[in-house]
Amino acid sequence: MSVKSTHQFTVYNHESGVNIFKILILLNELGLTYKEYLLDFGRQEQKEEWYRKMMPNGRIPALVDHWNNDKVVWESNAMLLYICTHYDKDKKFLVSEPNDVADMNTWLFFQASHQGPFFGQLQWFSLYHEEQIPSAVKRYTDETLRILGVLDSVLKDREWLVGNKCTLADIAFVKCNEYATRDLLGDQFNFREEFPHVYRWHRTLMARPAVAWVFKYKAKQDCGRERQHVTGETHSSYETRVSELSTKQTSRNA
Repeated sequence: MSVKSTHQFTVYNHESGVNIFKILILLNELGLTYKEYLLDFGRQEQKEEWYRKMMPNGRIPALVDHWNNDKVVWESNAMLLYICTHYDKDKKFLVSEPNDVADMNTWLFFQASHQGPFFGQLQWFSLYHEEQIPSAVKRYTDETLRILGVLDSVLKDREWLVGNKCTLADIAFVKCNEYATRDLLGDQFNFREEFPHVYRWHRTLMARPAVAWVFKYKAKQDCGRERQHVTGETHSSYETRVSELSTKQTSRNA
């Protein structure tokens, strides 16, 4: 255990990171102490040697556990599993039965391989890509809706994804679902009507105190700096584009 660190974890991130939400939510749910280090993407700090030694992929987030010999963990769902395996002694967000463990891990893999990448591509082609490519927006809109449909088909018969309680599987999905249903799918999208079971589940997650606190905290951070460095546009220009997107009928109805 490090005697110098007053906080257990350092979490490496930047202002507009998406995957950091699930990590901060879990740390707050478990009452674990941490410090957030915001990398400067404008000067490519995430590619610097000191950071690549910890995180060879040069991406975010990354976690350092100072109370476990500065153990480094990266990939956000691996971070969730690490935190709970070591520090969720009461298994508040874990399951015990082998079949439930398999199901929880399946949903974590599904989130990492389907929700995250496809929702991310919808964001990119809707807001950041230098050319307007309607076919790409339509493809990733359709995939986003398909993934919500998968979740809806399962949640119609249960309150939570696994084990009749909130687990890592549920926490993993919350930020991407919030972003897609709030901004990316546009004003013509009716979350409650189109995916009622996901809507109920999502609202229950968002009402948890730790989840609400993290969303409020992250909303206060300036999200303009990274966008300016990556895309060259100002924060106000980005906000205008999001507003314009929300007034458009989504491509699935085209």
